[in-house]
Amino acid sequence: MTTRLYGYWRSSAAYRLRIALNLKGVAYEQIPVNLKDGEQHSDAWLAIQPQGLVPVLEHDGVRLLQSPAILEWIDETWPDPAFLPRDATARCLARGWASVIGCDIHPLQNLRVLKTVAGDLGQGPDGMKAWAQRWMTSGLDALETLVKAAPRTGEYLGGQTPGLADIYLVPQAYNARRWGLDMADWPALEAADAACRARPAFRDAAPENQPDADG
Repeated sequence: MTTRLYGYWRSSAAYRLRIALNLKGVAYEQIPVNLKDGEQHSDAWLAIQPQGLVPVLEHDGVRLLQSPAILEWIDETWPDPAFLPRDATARCLARGWASVIGCDIHPLQNLRVLKTVAGDLGQGPDGMKAWAQRWMTSGLDALETLVKAAPRTGEYLGGQTPGLADIYLVPQAYNARRWGLDMADWPALEAADAACRARPAFRDAAPENQPDADG
């Protein structure tokens, strides 16, 4: 069986899948889709992903779309180590934390949204940065409050081992730093992010370590 990940080095969603596959110990081939050069709008890519988005995971000839669905599929296909706790309430809390990022922060900082703010809405680079910082800050403020209020037994959001929320957190923290925010403003999140990035699975998934990274 072959596993191929179509993505872009700076894509948060592709970053999540790299982390997930690394945590599961799954070998995969990376197929870059150059978002910077507009390859996502090509007929060839739209034939694979009609939305013009990344990532796509191809496994044994079947192509899977949308990182939340793919993360569930990865966890179900290779169940060890599990991304979610066994307890139903704890699972819901973990999914909720992941959704703060995946549903409420990430869509508003997506490349196509930022380009619309800068170009179509005439806000330019400064307006684009202000928009990104605005929505990242409000979302991370809320997540920090939730994490601090919850009992945790380890250094990760997932507890003793990284879990689903950590898989979402690390790419988001990368983007926050990229857009000029200081993760020290969210100490609980910063600590979990640092603990994760010390692990090879996260380190190897980092954008700067990808074959298509252009600096």
